[in-house]
Amino acid sequence: MYDHWKQIEKEMESIRAKNLYRRCKVTYGIDFCSNDYLGLSGHPGLVSAFKEALDTDTVGSTAARLVRGHRQTMDDWENEFSSFVHSEASLTVANGFIANFGLIDTIADSRTVIFTDRLNHASILDGIRISGAIKKYYNHLNLDHLEEQLAKVTSSEDSKSKKKIIVSESLFSMDGDKPDLQRLVALKRKYNAVLILDEAHSFGIFGKDGRGLAFADLSEEEIESIDYRIYTLGKSLGLEGGIIATTKLGREHLVNRMRSFIFSTASLPAIYTAALKSLSLLRDMDKERVHLLRVADILRTKLSENGFSISPSVSHIVPILMESEQQALYYSEELRKKGLDVRAIRPPTVPTPRLRVSLNATIREGDIQNLVNSLIQVREGKKANLF
Repeated sequence: MYDHWKQIEKEMESIRAKNLYRRCKVTYGIDFCSNDYLGLSGHPGLVSAFKEALDTDTVGSTAARLVRGHRQTMDDWENEFSSFVHSEASLTVANGFIANFGLIDTIADSRTVIFTDRLNHASILDGIRISGAIKKYYNHLNLDHLEEQLAKVTSSEDSKSKKKIIVSESLFSMDGDKPDLQRLVALKRKYNAVLILDEAHSFGIFGKDGRGLAFADLSEEEIESIDYRIYTLGKSLGLEGGIIATTKLGREHLVNRMRSFIFSTASLPAIYTAALKSLSLLRDMDKERVHLLRVADILRTKLSENGFSISPSVSHIVPILMESEQQALYYSEELRKKGLDVRAIRPPTVPTPRLRVSLNATIREGDIQNLVNSLIQVREGKKANLF
């Protein structure tokens, strides 16, 4: 007889044996791991805006947006955000995962071929899986490989009946690197594909006033060629929620067909009022953006000088590669004891175990030196324990 809980127990034993066991930990020490890149989540102006909004409406939205969960502030927010990122329209959903997952599930089906970077976020890969589309991986950042895949599908006999979708992050969350966006747009145009660009980790940091990497690397005309851009309230804006920026027709289609939007209770009304305040703050944080990228450069230099292996990051996300899951966990725990919150990231989230150092604008140069010194101490202590 099949014993469900016995099988679960075996699975958990296997997870523990592979050093892949996970549990939620309360935050501690200096933040080297969150996505609060500009430090806005605790900004007095944002906290005040959120509190004031709670005094003017219900705490919960009470229903889905198509029932009784919609508010005027939601329209105000989406109109303001659309103007900021130069899109015709945008749609806000519960989080970034739902934005990617729900969008792909809505616009793709079994007659769709989706070309996805091998290291795209789980929300993208799960959206492809549930949509029933044909999935074509291309090697990470290898747009020559992407074009080979596109050309092969385009030359097939039934290519005319197939929709092609290219999807990529603009800044990869676990590696801190980025694709050639100009070539990505060129390939979209050449092969008549739909292009989805996830700007979650670049928004607030890159581009004019923090509009994202598309605004740093592309012309206005090239940006207009991107069919869907994904943003999030849960990172640089310091709140929670996901945003899909697209055309007016694209938004209308999602409102009518996107199941994860239609059948979900709307987010707290106060979030939208707070989002307007957060966006106004974010626009004027050029000093913080410069500082953040400068301390990231300092960290990369110091890590390399001291013999640590890092991914080729070009951003505020700096991964320190580890030899094993066990080593990643050991470093993370030892750093915790020193008051530094650096988390171990392991498979299947990433192919290679690592410490993902995620910097924010509140980090000072002294914090960077403290982190590097602590890493050296942990390394030397580990060597001493071996003998």
